[in-house]
Amino acid sequence: MISVQNLTYRYSQANDSKEIRFPDFSLQAGQHCLLLGESGCGKTTLLHLIGGLLRSQKGNIKISDIDMTILPNWQLDRFRGSKMGYIFQRNHLLTSLTVKQNLLAAPFFAGKKEEEGRAEELLSELGLSDKSNSKIAALSYGQAQRVSIARALMNKPALLIADEPTSALDDKNCERVINLLLKMANQSWATLLVATHDQRLKDRFDKQIELKST
Repeated sequence: MISVQNLTYRYSQANDSKEIRFPDFSLQAGQHCLLLGESGCGKTTLLHLIGGLLRSQKGNIKISDIDMTILPNWQLDRFRGSKMGYIFQRNHLLTSLTVKQNLLAAPFFAGKKEEEGRAEELLSELGLSDKSNSKIAALSYGQAQRVSIARALMNKPALLIADEPTSALDDKNCERVINLLLKMANQSWATLLVATHDQRLKDRFDKQIELKST
């Protein structure tokens, strides 16, 4: 499902330049993997490269045998919308819309049929049924993060990428979120890649990749 080979990325800021070299790895369809490492080691950068949100890298990233590094932007956008679910550290929700409308925006932008039933099911799973018609500004940070997780799951992605999905959550909601991610990934045989420094998740994933700071 995912293959990363000889991947490097160079940051250039003012007079400073830093190259990150990532380990080679591959994940099969339906496999769940935890990406570990200290802050600054490149976890978020690697997720952004895999998702096509960063370019100009050296090396190869293949998803479902498609070389992501050579896709033109319009094909990359279409592929990401139909095949990937992305949970960011910052939720990037549309503040002018309600919670349910934010979820329904995911299939709309991907050119898929809107399914209100699925939106309601995901909100129920995450304990947010009573927030369906609330505006994003009325939510706590943790509630908004759970909405972004529900949005990422709307299109039943083949690849689910999550960047620190539980860092803002208490133990109860951390357990609820990781259970939902694993459940939904299992139901659709999706590959799940989670970057985190949250030690509460370590026992839930058989495969783990650790990045080292350079």
